[in-house]
Amino acid sequence: MLRHVVLVSALAILGSAGTVAAAEYGTPAEAKAMLEKAVAAVKADKAKALVMFTKGEGGFKDRDLYPYCGGPDGLFTAHPTLVGKSLKDLKDKAGKPLGEEVYASAKEGSISEVMYMWPRPGQTDPVAKVAFVTKVGDQVCAVGYYK
Repeated sequence: MLRHVVLVSALAILGSAGTVAAAEYGTPAEAKAMLEKAVAAVKADKAKALVMFTKGEGGFKDRDLYPYCGGPDGLFTAHPTLVGKSLKDLKDKAGKPLGEEVYASAKEGSISEVMYMWPRPGQTDPVAKVAFVTKVGDQVCAVGYYK
């Protein structure tokens, strides 16, 4: 009986540790939902939405998830730290032309995926990251999650 209690307790601890680790980062479903919410915000009031994305307000910052956008000139119009810098010229940590692929993949009314290598927040080693990408008006917007 005691062994059974110890085994059940150990399994419960291991199970909860996995839940805590999983909750540390956003999921693909959460990233896609945030992008859909961002699209609605841009359609409602583009200027206000871009400011909210940059500041992480209104539910547009959740752990490692946040929307970012680029304008027709290829420059970031919304991002926590890169507004005014070139999204179109951005390369991932393996040298892949990430920004070009984001712009090429963005289509109004549909969501596509772009995979690239990028470090998690607070880390330096790049890992696989996937961005859900779409176009809304003159904005190319995305939300990425880590695999």
